[in-house]
Amino acid sequence: MNPSRLIGFFFVAAIAAMLLNSVCYTVDQTEQVIITQFGKPVGDPIIEPGLHFKTPFIQEVNRLDKRFLEWDGAPVGIPTKDKTYIHVETFARWRIKEPLQYFLRLRDERSAQSRLEDILGSETRNAIARHELIEIVRTDKERKPMRDESLKAAATGSIATNLGTLPPISVGRQKIETEIKTAASGKLAEFGIELLDVRLKRVDYNPDVLERIYQRMISERQQIAQAFRSEGEGEAARIAGQKERDLNEIQSAAYRQVQQIRGEADAKATGIYAKAYTQSPEAAEFYQFMKTLETYRKVLAKDSMLVLSTDGELFDLLKRFAPRAKPAPAKRAP
Repeated sequence: MNPSRLIGFFFVAAIAAMLLNSVCYTVDQTEQVIITQFGKPVGDPIIEPGLHFKTPFIQEVNRLDKRFLEWDGAPVGIPTKDKTYIHVETFARWRIKEPLQYFLRLRDERSAQSRLEDILGSETRNAIARHELIEIVRTDKERKPMRDESLKAAATGSIATNLGTLPPISVGRQKIETEIKTAASGKLAEFGIELLDVRLKRVDYNPDVLERIYQRMISERQQIAQAFRSEGEGEAARIAGQKERDLNEIQSAAYRQVQQIRGEADAKATGIYAKAYTQSPEAAEFYQFMKTLETYRKVLAKDSMLVLSTDGELFDLLKRFAPRAKPAPAKRAP
């Protein structure tokens, strides 16, 4: 083939490919297309995937995403209703619901992200400022707060305590997120954007107040520890008192039993003695003599000094056995 004809063939093929490319275009399943002519939209948005045609050279294809898109907000410092300064980080999911309106107002996703930042950031600040910190931290008002076993044990003791008990809430974080979504959806609808969901991703305390929060947590735990100590001291005192009462009762019962046994034994011994020493007058006199000796043994000890009457019964036996003085010998007459 003649080289000039070959070059001409390739040139014609290139021109045809350019014409075909300027006339035909494809729409993906994840896209929606707006055709503009000299910068102005022409016709309705094309949302059906497949092969489509346009006027070459004067019409341009503008592709918009049809999927769910994300928006991640930067952490923003916001004061709550109770004057607690916190850093809040939010995220949202959205999609292009009205492609033509979206294209006329924003043109591209970068402009949409900037508009989302303005609107969602503003509504988030307004919602946080209307509620207290506990409402933002807690999920919803129906949820029962978890309490650890130590707090339950402290609460069931004799010392009543409310440590670790969260105050009730009336709104909750889920309701606040719904408020943000409702307020922002109307404003974003003007740009052809449908807001699908808004969530508070993270809530952090301001570094200036973290130390105070830590000190409050430490103080609360110290109060719990003191409650346990007081409870333990009271229980120890109760146990010690019960022990003393039980010990006194045991000792009293034992003493009473010992005295009862001794009394019974003394009564039996006395009965035996009485039976043995009352059989005859001699036995009774011998019993009295033995008891007197026992009395002397107990009363008279070394270095003892007694002052007794000469006619007393105790002195009678001593006097009876005392040696008699010998009579003096008679003097002889000179």
